[in-house]
Amino acid sequence: MSNSASGMAGSIRGATESETFDLGGHAPSSISSIIQSAFAEPFSLEEMIRITFVTGAGKLGRQKYDDRAAQTVTSVLRDLEFVEDRGASAVLECAGSFKLQHDTGKNLKTVVVFPKVTVSKQSTDPSGMTTGGQPLFPESSPQHMIATSSMEVFPRMLSSQCPSWTQKKASLKIIVEIQQILGSLEEKLMHGTLMTETEQDFYDTTSNLEQKEKIMKKEMHSCVEVGKLTQKEKIKLIGQVNDKIDLLEKEISNGKEKLKAQFEQARERKQMLEDIKAQGPHALRHEPEIQKLRSEMRPLLKLEQEAKGRLLTLKESTILARTEEIVEEIQQLEMKSRGWFEEDIDFTARVQASRTAAAVKEKKQKNTK
Repeated sequence: MSNSASGMAGSIRGATESETFDLGGHAPSSISSIIQSAFAEPFSLEEMIRITFVTGAGKLGRQKYDDRAAQTVTSVLRDLEFVEDRGASAVLECAGSFKLQHDTGKNLKTVVVFPKVTVSKQSTDPSGMTTGGQPLFPESSPQHMIATSSMEVFPRMLSSQCPSWTQKKASLKIIVEIQQILGSLEEKLMHGTLMTETEQDFYDTTSNLEQKEKIMKKEMHSCVEVGKLTQKEKIKLIGQVNDKIDLLEKEISNGKEKLKAQFEQARERKQMLEDIKAQGPHALRHEPEIQKLRSEMRPLLKLEQEAKGRLLTLKESTILARTEEIVEEIQQLEMKSRGWFEEDIDFTARVQASRTAAAVKEKKQKNTK
């Protein structure tokens, strides 16, 4: 990160009241580093503040700002699990949200961020001891987001972070675990034991688990029904059905004739799964932005190839310096495309599929010229 970028990120982290920061003159890679460094961790605040980023201006100041400034800010924020909320304001309930605004009076385009916060909560019991504690799950963790997200946010979050059947299944397991935690807390109350402050906060903010569980199961069922399965997932599901078929055969052979209907259903499910044409790896979440960057880099690579064996002009050197920035931005977008509960081998396969598709496309374009 450049000194100016790291300096701005430090200033943002140190803010104790609402402040405005101008992103004029910063490239997307620099902006990405600033936002990532500034908002990756919650702020320690007693009350909410707003951090405003100027990302664009009118005709007189337009050239000062990169066209992708606002998009870069919001993209990184979404990766950090911030949610766009046009009605957000400087209250603690809006922590972890952002909104885009156009100040028509000053003719400025801005992104207003309400950071995630850890409020220093301390209470005193009769003995004079303070109470508090760490949250059951970190605020930026998938578990916390699943437990506390609204029913408006949850489906979008599920689509973005858990595109595969395997990831949805892992999320469903998390929901069941959270339900068990809530059950143990309720049992604690029934026995006359008070919750800790951390437990009470988690209990109060967790919502709509039954609805979320239904949505998750429906999404998993849809993946199978429409054939949205990878080869790995298909093999796993067929294996599960085979185990069930073997078990039912044993039960039926022991005289449990009433299980024949289930046996036939299991065989039909197996046939249905075998007929599914497995899909390749799911597209990266930021694939559109990555493709746009590759398109931008194509003429730069051509210029670099044509300039081999001779000295570059100052203008050419300046233009080609953008190549390294693009490569870095693509790598960052690839990493940000990793979803929840995704194994290394699966994520690597998705990144490689994206790169291979780009190479094939590049080769075809060269052959048509």
